Amino acid sequence: MELNGEGRISGKRPTIMVTNDDGIDAHGLRALVRVLVSTNLYDVRVCAPDSEKSAVSHSIIWSRPLTAQRVEIDGAEAYAVSGTPADCTGLGLSEALFPSLPDLVLSGINVGSNCGYNIVYSGTVAGAREAFIYDVPSASISYDWKYGDINVNDFILAAQACLPIIDGIINAIKNKTHPKKCFLNIDLPTDIANHKGYKLTTQGKSLTKMGWIQVEKEAQRVKMLSTMSMETDSGVISDNNATSAHHHSQDSRLFKRDVSSVLRNMVVEEGTDLHFLQEGFITVTLIGALSQVDVDCQNYYKEWLPKITNQP
Repeated sequence: MELNGEGRISGKRPTIMVTNDDGIDAHGLRALVRVLVSTNLYDVRVCAPDSEKSAVSHSIIWSRPLTAQRVEIDGAEAYAVSGTPADCTGLGLSEALFPSLPDLVLSGINVGSNCGYNIVYSGTVAGAREAFIYDVPSASISYDWKYGDINVNDFILAAQACLPIIDGIINAIKNKTHPKKCFLNIDLPTDIANHKGYKLTTQGKSLTKMGWIQVEKEAQRVKMLSTMSMETDSGVISDNNATSAHHHSQDSRLFKRDVSSVLRNMVVEEGTDLHFLQEGFITVTLIGALSQVDVDCQNYYKEWLPKITNQP
């Protein structure tokens, strides 16, 4: 196993940087920061989007400068950034905003779970993945929160439930035994106060599917959460306000995601992330940044490509 031997922790309190995709004012981020600060074990930084950026995946903004506005959060040095979660992590690690690298990056706590194929869409996971790409230990954290079912104070319980994992990562970094080839995706069950324990899982193939409907007015846009659930409101708009004239021609039509058609593929493989999350466990899934392809596909195309290109 290749280990992360950089060992940035040396004779000081570990530094943890927090980001998310729900925005810097989100309950999940504020709860996580509050719990981290309350331990008095860590120096806490926050570099998070200034507004909701759910389901933007690993997108970045390169066409314009980003603003970083200082925000008051008790016990933390915090900035709200006009970018995506990946932008926020990248800026926070650049040493242009903060004077040094953090020892650990946490992305979350997201409002809603991120399991299966939904991991691909998640800005929360992207915030952790960006740190992983730059060789900084990281974890994404999501809470299977259900509107109307629980109190927002349960985000505090969710953050507290993550402390053993966070402390464990920090200790592994100190001991130079933290694996370098993956990062963690943590999902917490809805009934977090009565969770069944911690379970190492694998990413499944669960997916929330939505259809499309044609609408008459642009005001009928919707907002997408990173769980791929929907609620009515304004959405994440393009950074480029200069729209070509033909986009508004008489031949153009307007479409939006069809909330009523939301269907979840419930074919969940036993032992995967969503399966154990639904069973009430806190799931820990190892994630990388490389796309791993099935061996059968590799073998097929190994024979297929030479045949169609007339190569030996």
